[in-house]
This record gives sequence, structure tokens and C-alpha cells, in this order.
Amino acid sequence: MATSSGIEIIALEEHYWDKVVTDTFVGRNASRRGQLLDRLYDVSELRLKEMDDAGIDIQVLSHGAPSAQRLDVETGPGIARQANDNLHATVAANPDRFAAFAALATAHPESAADELERCVKDLGFRGAMIHGLTNGKFCDTQEYWPIYARAEALGVPIYLHPGYPHPDVVAVYYKDYLDDFPALATAGWGYTVETATQAIRMVLSGVFDVHPGLQMVLGHMGEALPFLLWRVNQALSRVENTQTRSFREIFEAHFHVTTSGNFSNPVLLCTVQEMGIDRVMFSVDYPFVENQLGANWAEQLSFSQEDREKILNGNARRLLGL
Repeated sequence: MATSSGIEIIALEEHYWDKVVTDTFVGRNASRRGQLLDRLYDVSELRLKEMDDAGIDIQVLSHGAPSAQRLDVETGPGIARQANDNLHATVAANPDRFAAFAALATAHPESAADELERCVKDLGFRGAMIHGLTNGKFCDTQEYWPIYARAEALGVPIYLHPGYPHPDVVAVYYKDYLDDFPALATAGWGYTVETATQAIRMVLSGVFDVHPGLQMVLGHMGEALPFLLWRVNQALSRVENTQTRSFREIFEAHFHVTTSGNFSNPVLLCTVQEMGIDRVMFSVDYPFVENQLGANWAEQLSFSQEDREKILNGNARRLLGL
């Protein structure tokens, strides 16, 4: 395993599905078929074989979207707890190959914070992943801050992953083209807009002033924000506000990015130049993107040995305590 140069590869946006959660899915998420579905539900032989074939040493597993974000206040916490217990058993069966991010039923923030603590302290999880909107609401408002306070106290990151855009956004922005181009509302564009907006709102909310140790992760090379960072920072600084740090200062101090599903050398160079080499981590986005595609790209990264090791494993080991 590892690259041809012997560098270990850790991939940390790698998804699976658990029926305890997916039995609650309706609509587009419930209709997936074929090989993708087989890979989402497989957390043993097929997954490990495809990791071995591509040279992926460790996957940090996270439940795929929409995960627990569409669950309700009453049933969500119990479903998330069972899913996390099942994921713990998966990791325990292959502890050298898998680690885990918790699924959190964010509709009940206090319960979600408690579940995060249980998963980290009792199950050895490395953080949590939130998928887009919580029943139509962004997670930057203060009702969700108990989750972030607990993540800070535990010293683990929250991964902000895309979820399907708000129905009103889909209707106004995308519906004219969805019959021919369904990915327009997802990985083709909608996911980027939705998740970048979530990250910007987190910065503007003031949560990082209240919780200065909180760390977040964005996939897909930062959902285009590293490319846009200069302009966003300059525009938001034109008017006086109550924050003592600039948008850039907050973003660069509290966000890390992964390469998941975006294997572009120019984009990587931009991201490293804006964020610094210590905040960029390798990911594939399996099974939505094939392991081999990411592994082939990792082989040709034109960085020093030290910096390649940081991207491919070192930064993830440091952030996640692996």
C-alpha cells in the first residue's frame, strides 16, 4: 500500500451508508441503485480490496448525505446513536484501516453535543461530519453552538459536508436544467454554493470568537473559498463590524480543506498558497469518486517529500490525533 515512494495515504472524506439511517431517507436519496449503492453499504471486503488496489492505507469513515441532518428532534438522537455504535463496530473490526466521524442529529443540538462527546470519549471517534442544512436551516446560529463548544472542548474538528440545497434555492436556481443535468444542484455546482455559504456564515456568526479553539474542515478544495478568499475578505472589510479579526484571519485560523473529488493541480496550488501547506489534507470522496483516480493524482504531486507527507497523511494525523 501507500504511494510508490512509500508515503502512507490517509483519506478522510470517505462515505458509507447504514440502513438504520437510510431507511428514513425519502426522495432522491432513497432511489440510488447499482454499484454505487453496493459500495456505500460495504464496509469490509469490497471496500478494503479497493483501498488495497489503490494504495489507500486508512479511510476515515463518515455516513453519506443527508446523514442525520433531516432527522427530527424526537427520533433523530436515537437513530444517530445506533448508527454511531454500528460504525464503531466497523472500525473495531479493522482498526488499522478505518477511523470514524460521528453522525449527529443536529435538530437537537444539546443531544448532538452529548453524542459527539460519547463518540469521542467512549468510541474513539475523531470528530463529526454535518451534511448541509438541518431541516432547511443553516447551522451557524447560536442554537447550534453547543455542538461547537463541545467540539472545542474535546479538541476534535467538525467537517462541513455538502447537502442538497434548500428547495427554494433549487426551484429558483437549478430546476430548469435538472432533467438534463441533475448534478447541477449537487456536485456540479449546488453543493459548492451551499457549503461555501455555510462556511462564510460560520465566520460571520462570531462562533470562532466565542470558541477560539474550534476547528472546521471543508472538502472539495475548500468549496472554492481559497480561490475567492481575497475578494470575499476585501468586500466584507469595506464596512465596519464588531469582529476584531478579518474574514481571512478567521477563515485561515479555523478551517482546513481536503482534496476530496477535486484532483486539479492548479486548484491545489492556489489552495496551498492561500491556506498554507499545513491545512490541506488528501481525500478521495469514495465511493462517489474512485480511489484510483485520487491515488494516481497523489503519485504525481510536485511537492517536496516533506510537503507530500503532510498532505497525504501528516496533517490528518495531527488534526485528528491518529
